[in-house]
Amino acid sequence: MRKLSLHHLTMLDAHPLQLVDAAHAGGFDYYGLRVVAPTAADTIVDVAGNPALIRDLASRMSATGVSLLDIEAIWLQPRTHIEHLLAPLEAGRRLGAKHVLSVGFDDDRARLLDNFARLCEAAASLEMTVGLEPITYCAIGTADAALSIIRDSRQPNARLLIDTLQFFRSGVTADTIDAIDPALIEYVQISDGPRASPASIEERRTEARTARLLPGDGELPLADLLSRLPPDLTLAVEAPTRALRGLAFDEQARQIAQKVRSALAHLPGQP
Repeated sequence: MRKLSLHHLTMLDAHPLQLVDAAHAGGFDYYGLRVVAPTAADTIVDVAGNPALIRDLASRMSATGVSLLDIEAIWLQPRTHIEHLLAPLEAGRRLGAKHVLSVGFDDDRARLLDNFARLCEAAASLEMTVGLEPITYCAIGTADAALSIIRDSRQPNARLLIDTLQFFRSGVTADTIDAIDPALIEYVQISDGPRASPASIEERRTEARTARLLPGDGELPLADLLSRLPPDLTLAVEAPTRALRGLAFDEQARQIAQKVRSALAHLPGQP
């Protein structure tokens, strides 16, 4: 059976401790934790600066058996200073995270490349990989653009993070994945949506942040994509959906896990 992770964006209002509990209630193997605010307009619960919360999270994870898959969301912007990210990276490592999620949000490619390489170096010292996620309304919006940065960074721990919604919103087909070195993909973020992409950048941003669909509820060719990836690849469910809004976090997690496992069960050859 594939291992599943409950991504923080799926229920962004959940306190980190509530997120661990929800992941446990839904039978998830992992969870993902937001330890860096993507932009100045975003707010998060401070984990990196709160040793007591880090201890509580470690205790809760030990009690539930849920592990931390990744930390996020490091948006590499013009004003990014990698030295300011060292505390969040260290907090993630203390909690057992193996992966760091990053996004390219800087039109100056040279500066973005330099920051990405330096982030990879910082993460490598903590035994973590760095996944670069293409997002269609950001500077790095396609898998090809992300792979170019990964290649030019020359960092052995640089990886490609595929988000199924953003992947298909970039205009590619499932067979595009065939040309990508599987070693660069350590896990995949999964959600669903209508086949047709929203027309405007703002509509795509709204869809991604608040109006995704759970796997099997949309029209994206998820089965075709997953059939081309290793059958044991971990899936991080990143699906903030209006359908579950208002339910208790534990109940949301249970319904999400049930829906995802049901969708996976219908894929040929998937454990």
